[in-house]
Amino acid sequence: MNLIEITPDESGNIDWPLLSTDKKSVVTVGSFDGMHRGHRAVVSTVAQLAKQQHAFSVVIMFDERPAFVHQYAAEHGGAQVPEDMVDEDRISGLSQRLRVMNEIGVDYVLLVHYTLEFADKSFRFFIGQLVGKLGMRTLVLGADAAMGAGRAGTVEAIDLLAQATGMFELVLVDDKGNGATRVPRTIEPRMPKNADDATDMRQSMNKAEFRSWSKKIQSREVRNWSSSNVRFLLSQAAIREANEILGAAHGVEGVVTHGEERGSTLGFPTANVDTPFDGYLPVDGVYAGWLVDLGPAESYDPKTGSVMITDEEHAAHTDDGAHNAAISQQYHGGSVKSRLAPESPFRWKAAISIGAKPTFSDQTGRNDRTLEAYALTDDWIDLYGHRVRVEFESFLRPQIKFDSKDELVAQLERDKKTVDELLK
Repeated sequence: MNLIEITPDESGNIDWPLLSTDKKSVVTVGSFDGMHRGHRAVVSTVAQLAKQQHAFSVVIMFDERPAFVHQYAAEHGGAQVPEDMVDEDRISGLSQRLRVMNEIGVDYVLLVHYTLEFADKSFRFFIGQLVGKLGMRTLVLGADAAMGAGRAGTVEAIDLLAQATGMFELVLVDDKGNGATRVPRTIEPRMPKNADDATDMRQSMNKAEFRSWSKKIQSREVRNWSSSNVRFLLSQAAIREANEILGAAHGVEGVVTHGEERGSTLGFPTANVDTPFDGYLPVDGVYAGWLVDLGPAESYDPKTGSVMITDEEHAAHTDDGAHNAAISQQYHGGSVKSRLAPESPFRWKAAISIGAKPTFSDQTGRNDRTLEAYALTDDWIDLYGHRVRVEFESFLRPQIKFDSKDELVAQLERDKKTVDELLK
């Protein structure tokens, strides 16, 4: 899979790469945050149609969520998001999304830096560029997609354009799953009281209760298979329901750093994941899940998870003479993919803690959120300086303050046993 990074100019225009002089393309567009089952359905359709049409499969993906960019602009007088600002509501980082696209078999991912100037272009202009520059003959979108200035490019408007010009075909994919639901306009994380309470609260409501709840939280309608719904579920510790929509275990990635090393003194050495986290951190609590060692951080591209190769090496392995100098990276998921595999020796069951360590916060004076994972293994594993992936399977219990270290150690032993039993 080839990755091409693109930054619009000050006017929002893009110098699109020439993929081929004669081979056409099947294209989709979006941020694909979380790469949930709806996203997978769209991207898989792109790959399948491209194979049938002997065309390139192309995903145009934004490296900042449009919603994040526009919200920041609205709150800061139209300013662009600073380069060093972290989108804490992003479900998955770029490398996580690229892995899925690589597995699906996408030929090209065009990574576009989403700017306000680019967003101000009309959908007609944008689609014209795709037809003229990328050779797009088929555009694949979700059933309720919208693009362009003011989101005027609805699927209805795009379909009319396709029929009027005859230059491309619009293919819609039913990516809604089992319909629609409602989520709060402002999501407030809620830590469950116990494991049984870590569920999708909406499922237990009757129609009257659901209407009352929706009105109280000033809700908005979203697809069941949507990033917004996944984000809400993770904020409520409804991990199983979120994973069902994602089609895989939700994960957060980062580099292991030295913490207070209090876990080692208690007999439970943990991997302390440094901030910022690459992915959406669920609500505070203790979880059952997995810890995966992705290797030394210095050998891993933190942005894309790709392996740098020269243009000459790329040209030697590219069909149809697409020797574009802008293509400087090729995504190789082999080593990372093998580490993530279920049978991988770099994967361990883990008790995962998110929170501010209430038992020791009075002593440390620290109340910032931390992410720690205790691997259930008898072997000593040195992960300092390594990039790791922490995957969540289920919520165990809330973060609580213990009266003594002995009580805490006893609970940690129970957590360890519960995790081992749950993940068998």
